[in-house]
Amino acid sequence: MTDDEIRDADGCEDYESLEESGLHEDETALPEEEPDICGDDTDDGEPEIVEEPDAAEKALQAANEKYMRLFAEFDNFRKRTAKEKSETYQDAVAKTVLALLPAVDSFERAMEAPCTDDAYRSGMEKIYQQMAELLKKLGVEEIPSMNEPFDPKVHNAIRQIEDENFGESTVCEVYQKGYRLGDRIIRCAMVSVAN
Repeated sequence: MTDDEIRDADGCEDYESLEESGLHEDETALPEEEPDICGDDTDDGEPEIVEEPDAAEKALQAANEKYMRLFAEFDNFRKRTAKEKSETYQDAVAKTVLALLPAVDSFERAMEAPCTDDAYRSGMEKIYQQMAELLKKLGVEEIPSMNEPFDPKVHNAIRQIEDENFGESTVCEVYQKGYRLGDRIIRCAMVSVAN
């Protein structure tokens, strides 16, 4: 037989040729058992399967931990930035108001002075009211001082006098008004303290 005759339609050698070459195995023969890789056999003769976390699960867990740390860091950064922004705004307002307060004081003194021109006095009062409204919109408040107990945190005592009309350590005279912005003192009140 020639090689062309030996090959069938599939391009494979016939059964007899396969037997001679040893490439054909008997279909009834059982497959050989694979050698025990783990080396550990259970009591029933089957190899024990050791479950280890998959590499993909480990990578997922590591990525999740990294994400959680990054999220926490970003949240802290966001909070810190918001706080700094708020403090920066408060600082800017406090510095601006502190620079404007001498003008407010001058308006108050000018309004206390006698004036015969009613139109001039009316104009001064309107300007002063505008400034007072502006301070109020910014959250600036006057620190109450007159007849209040002396508080060194908000009052700057420049004089102490004996006066029976006032209680002990009571503010009896205000030379310059004090102002605060929220909890922040912009300027302490300059006062005299009785007794």
